[in-house]
Amino acid sequence: MPEHFKIHPEHPQHRLVAKSVEILRGGGVIAYPTDSGYALGCHIGDKSALERIIDIRRIDERHNFTLVCRDLSEISLYARFDTPVFRILRAHTPGPYTFILNATREVPRRLLNPKRKTIGIRIPDHKIVQALLAELNEPIMSTTLILPGQTDPLNDADEIREALKNHVDLVIDGGRGEKEATTVVDLSGERFLLLRRGRGDASPFLA
Repeated sequence: MPEHFKIHPEHPQHRLVAKSVEILRGGGVIAYPTDSGYALGCHIGDKSALERIIDIRRIDERHNFTLVCRDLSEISLYARFDTPVFRILRAHTPGPYTFILNATREVPRRLLNPKRKTIGIRIPDHKIVQALLAELNEPIMSTTLILPGQTDPLNDADEIREALKNHVDLVIDGGRGEKEATTVVDLSGERFLLLRRGRGDASPFLA
């Protein structure tokens, strides 16, 4: 069974946050709570951990991986965007959105959409995630924890431990999460495109 850390959602214990980050840096795959259900995460530079996540999710090369970031300044290291897009990011982060943006050279090629060279970017409004990011001091490579054949993310840590007991190294229990994925908006082109309706209000992105 994977490690199981019960971390307080409002007052994350630094000792457990530090141990979680140690697992990430050591090549581990973690399941952790966000503001839109649980997610799978690994170190941004770890190819082996990424392949494990791909195997769990059974996703193909067209999938847009997501970098979970602390703030807008960190996003600017990994994605290119103009002033109108910056205003959208500022207005909707932190929150339950994933934005598809044009990637910079700081993003490992294996994380990019192979045809479009884009990357998903996300700033969750969740104190456990923010504590992890502050300790790690770089983004977490992430994807929503939706198992093959399902449409909604898992949101219960005990169920996740049972379902993924041979596939992840750590489950962070931050309480029962939301059972809805992020709203996904593609901001990489001339026109904004709503790709998925989720927990974030989609109305600003409707044509």
